[in-house]
Amino acid sequence: MARRKGRAPEEFSLSFLDVICCGFGAVILLLMITKTVQPQIIEASTVNLEGKVAALQEQVFEIRGETRFLNRDLNAKHEQLSEHEQRIAILRGQLASAKSSYDSIQVQTSTNDVVTGQLAIARQQLSEEQKRLLGSQHKSQNSLIGGIPVDSEYIIFVIDTSGSMFSYAWERVLEEMQATLSIYPEVKGIQVMNDMGQYLFSRYRGKWIPDSPGRRKVIMQNLRNWNVFSNSSPVEGITAAIRTFYDPGKKISIYVFGDELAGEVSIAQVLDTVDRINRTDAQGRRLVRIHAVGFPVQFIRAPHLQSTGIRFATLMRELTYRNGGTFVALNDFRP
Repeated sequence: MARRKGRAPEEFSLSFLDVICCGFGAVILLLMITKTVQPQIIEASTVNLEGKVAALQEQVFEIRGETRFLNRDLNAKHEQLSEHEQRIAILRGQLASAKSSYDSIQVQTSTNDVVTGQLAIARQQLSEEQKRLLGSQHKSQNSLIGGIPVDSEYIIFVIDTSGSMFSYAWERVLEEMQATLSIYPEVKGIQVMNDMGQYLFSRYRGKWIPDSPGRRKVIMQNLRNWNVFSNSSPVEGITAAIRTFYDPGKKISIYVFGDELAGEVSIAQVLDTVDRINRTDAQGRRLVRIHAVGFPVQFIRAPHLQSTGIRFATLMRELTYRNGGTFVALNDFRP
């Protein structure tokens, strides 16, 4: 009993050492089981994913760029649509205004037809009253239309074919030509020359063009594209017309269409020249009448460049006054 008490106690038992050894063995076994290539696979996967992310980001940038262009085109289309809608609104307003004007014209036309009918009845009654009061042998001496004497049997047109007239006022020239012919329903002869004395129809040089509706139509058709040289001075055409076509047994009128008097020729010199060749007869009447129509083409230019137009108007006013005609100054060279 004494010997048993004096024995030292055991700090570690065999079971504890077994447990420790088993634990270390398990750790070693786990280390041996673990694959050493696993980190490489993870690293490779990471690289692949970064490449895909970069590619996707590049696609995103491309899509954003395309979106920016598409948005810009879309905005442009919206602006065009707004302009078209605004234009449509304006055209609708113009259409409404035109319809309103048309309705007004229709009403006015109906009114004018009524008034015209009443005037026709009144004129007929007046004519009958004139016959009763003046007798059936009375003949009216009034041969004026719009202040222009239209008693001539032959008419000559002297037309300025210069660039300013042909480029800016030619449609109005055709309109005035047609209007002038309309006040002479029938004449014995017509002639058309430019201000240089050149003929519209060379085969009728020095001869009268017989009047007929068909020939008037041909005159207007050929006049539309007649663009020959001109020095913008009507002197040559007027003198050539008088010297070539004057006949003491014929009533002749010259119509001058022009817009300017160019060159160094003086107005007094032109008047003296025409006075010498278009002398007066025993009754104090000129050989031919001279009328003129002024087209204000030069007045679209600066004031200091309008002198040729003013010179033409001054000359025509005095020339027509001296030669029994009328000068008509248009307020616009456009139709």
